[in-house]
Amino acid sequence: MTLTLRTISREQHLAYIQSLPAASHMQVPAWADVKAEWRSENLGWFDDRTGELVGAGLVLYRQLPKIKRYLAYLPEGPVINWFAPNLQDWMEPMLAHLKQQGAFSVKMGPPVIIRRWDAASIKKGIQDPDVKRLRDIEADHIEPRAFEVADKLRRMGWQQGEDGGAGFGDVQPRYVFQVPLANRSLEEVHKNFNQLWRRNIKKAEKAGVEVVQGGYYDLEEWQRLYEITAVRDRFRPRPLSYFQRMWAALNNEDPNRMRLYFARHNGVNLSAATMLVVGGHVWYSYGASDNIGREVRPSNAMQWAMLRDAYALGATVYDLRGISDSLDESDHLFGLIQFKVGTGGQAAEYLGEWDFPLNKLLHKALDIYMSRR
Repeated sequence: MTLTLRTISREQHLAYIQSLPAASHMQVPAWADVKAEWRSENLGWFDDRTGELVGAGLVLYRQLPKIKRYLAYLPEGPVINWFAPNLQDWMEPMLAHLKQQGAFSVKMGPPVIIRRWDAASIKKGIQDPDVKRLRDIEADHIEPRAFEVADKLRRMGWQQGEDGGAGFGDVQPRYVFQVPLANRSLEEVHKNFNQLWRRNIKKAEKAGVEVVQGGYYDLEEWQRLYEITAVRDRFRPRPLSYFQRMWAALNNEDPNRMRLYFARHNGVNLSAATMLVVGGHVWYSYGASDNIGREVRPSNAMQWAMLRDAYALGATVYDLRGISDSLDESDHLFGLIQFKVGTGGQAAEYLGEWDFPLNKLLHKALDIYMSRR
């Protein structure tokens, strides 16, 4: 198959995404409106024989200070056939096009999963003092074709930070936690939760915790809980305007793209979360909770309600997003994996993000700048 790459309209891009079982929420055209501080472009790959659109990518361009050169970034993309034998025929026209657009470096995140670990294996690993990281545990599922993709990319000159090449480190999480829903009943999914999760869901029900959906005007209440969480967990919160823009942009493209959930007790909102939907892939995207009311387990109740809604939408996977690969109990991120493992799902490792320096000097300069931040 010979391929031609060219800029496509947002409508063409959206139609292509809608024709697929799923794609990353960062590769829908509206994601460009969420990332308003970046310039964007929609790319399409066409099969020369049929003229058919066979791949798409959302590119975000970030300008370097003082010069008209850009970092081109395809978060969790592009959306192409990554296992195609002729991967080079997909990559070469993209690099040539981006160079023409003034890019000095390209960063992309192939949406390819390389390994998966079941919850039971992770639990065993946590109990083993010799196990410090996910990688120390033998994976339950390995995708051999993913290793071929990595080899092909390296041979083409793509680099990964960990491999000693230049790289700005992964921006998106390399490790995520997912609950598979395809070909399973809700009863099976619930049965797979650990005892603590099932107990907490029951406790929330008994206490009268109710889970409700909110809309655009409830984002201020979301922000209140999110900022409490930011202080407690010591991270810098995004402003309210970011979530307002996200809601408007994504739901304008598809009225069911973004949802907002609250778990409340006696009329008081105790926890909140945002959910994103693209085809059969549903993400728990951002979470927030108050410092009060934890004893009625609002977060467990909310996750169970969101998971049931995802199932009702026909989702094949409920994605709890990023985890650290550290299984060290003293690591401040350990609680996150512990919470997510309780759902009985799987940890998944993506291929990670890859850089292609089109201008080695500028790429190196940015690499140094990024490492000092």
